[in-house]
Amino acid sequence: MGFVIFFIVALAAGVPVAFVLGGTGVIQALLADNPNVLLALPRSMFSGINNASLMAIPLFVLAGEFMGYGGITERLANMVRSFIGHVRGGMAYTTVGVGACLGALLGSANASAALLGRIMKPEMDKDGYDESFSASLCTATSMLGPIIPPSMNFIIFGVASSVSIGALFIAGIVPGILIALSFAALIFYYGIKSKNIWTIRPRQNFKEKGIALLKALPCLSVPVIILGGIFSGATTPTEAAATASLVAFILGKFVYNKLKWSDIPKILMQTGLISAVILFIVACATLMGFMLAWELVPHRIAALILSITTNKFVFLLLINLFLFGVGMIMETVAAVLILAPILLPIAVSYGIHPIHFGMVMCINLIIGLVTPPVGIALFTTAMVTKVPLRKLVKDIWPWVGVAVLILLLITYVPDIVLFLPNLIR
Repeated sequence: MGFVIFFIVALAAGVPVAFVLGGTGVIQALLADNPNVLLALPRSMFSGINNASLMAIPLFVLAGEFMGYGGITERLANMVRSFIGHVRGGMAYTTVGVGACLGALLGSANASAALLGRIMKPEMDKDGYDESFSASLCTATSMLGPIIPPSMNFIIFGVASSVSIGALFIAGIVPGILIALSFAALIFYYGIKSKNIWTIRPRQNFKEKGIALLKALPCLSVPVIILGGIFSGATTPTEAAATASLVAFILGKFVYNKLKWSDIPKILMQTGLISAVILFIVACATLMGFMLAWELVPHRIAALILSITTNKFVFLLLINLFLFGVGMIMETVAAVLILAPILLPIAVSYGIHPIHFGMVMCINLIIGLVTPPVGIALFTTAMVTKVPLRKLVKDIWPWVGVAVLILLLITYVPDIVLFLPNLIR
């Protein structure tokens, strides 16, 4: 029980999650009173990151940095705005559209929250939207970042559970679209209640729309390269990430002329820092996972769940409740690394497809990114937009509610996430 107490106390005290995971694993090893276990810890940490699939993470981060510095986000925002900016709630719909585009480019909720808060929040303010509504929409829309592929969370799940990362990417397309549509439906409802408070921008003519589309068209080549390569089997996710980084660099530097040579050191440094943090968490979580397996914790959890219910649907409900709670207090990458190897075999024993369970698990934990007390996207948006965190927390729940409804839909209708992977098999 000593390691459990350390884990809970350290997490509650705000100790960085990597040190919580690593420290818990070391304490478990010391309590095991077996020198061979201690000797195995460095090897387990190295084996956790010695995986070619993890190379996709720094490459996708690099692609995202090139896009941010290269002016790609602004072009996407202008394109979406030109087509739907003239309807009631147009800027809110535009925010969701841009968030979906960023999801297909960045794969990160934190990066999406920062960009949406910096670019879209001021535009919504101009059109008379309440600041807490605008900020909460930016926060909620950032969820699309790690759901619409490429997604670092799907990469981590695939590595942790030996499930095809390409299949996870493809399976995430429909849930991402459904969540975006559910946000649009909620905006429509708020639009009816707004009573003409929201400004309606003039409709752009065909020529203006064409110009905006042409300027953004090169940006859209990035998700086409990523998903097209994976769909066709021509590239692995890692190779697709490398190609996306190269294309993003060329667009930012030579097409849009916004990326400067002086930006390259900053971009590489930021990519290195973000990637190092993620991979260090992976290494420490692998250490803890090794000790959990040594203590037969997965088998005990499986026995406990099976003693509660043998019904697949009740199991899925219990898992969703459990993961929702975990997502509210724990960093997503660490949660996936720890829980995926434990819960996936149990899910398979209930007859649940690994890809389906991966979607349920990842999306549930991604929703945790926008829920208090630890939701990182909440803090990012509050910092970027200067909207008080208490206002964000108050207004985020309707968005969380519709996302949970989509989560329950894909939980109990698995074909929603499985039909695309089955289609290209």
